[in-house]
Amino acid sequence: MNTGGSMTKAELVEEVSRVSDLTKKHSEVIVDTVFKSIIDALHRGEKIELRGFGSFRLRRREPRKGRNPKTGDKVDVPPKKVPYFKPGKELKELINREAEAPASTVPPALTGSSDLAGV
Repeated sequence: MNTGGSMTKAELVEEVSRVSDLTKKHSEVIVDTVFKSIIDALHRGEKIELRGFGSFRLRRREPRKGRNPKTGDKVDVPPKKVPYFKPGKELKELINREAEAPASTVPPALTGSSDLAGV
C-alpha cells in the first residue's frame, strides 16, 4: 500500500481485492460502481450519506468577477455547482485517535447494508 501521501484508484481496487478475496477485475467493477453511483446521485441533486463516514453534496457557487492571471483582464465567472464532502463524526474520531488500533479497522456503521442512503 502507498504510504507516500495519496492512494490511487488502482491501490483502492487492490485493497478491495485483497480484503474481499475477489479478483482485481471484480473489485474494479465494485469501485467503479460506487464512484458512478455517487456521481449520478450528485448529478440528480441528491445528497449521499454514508453513516459513520461522511456525506457528499453539491454547493452552488455564485457568479463573480474574476481575473485572467496571464493578461490581468477582468472576466465573468459563471455560476457553478461544486461537490463537497463533509466527514462524519466517526471518521473524524478514527482519524484523530491515537495509534491504539490498526488504521484499517472498519467502523461498525460502515459494515451494514443500508449505508448508501440516497444512492
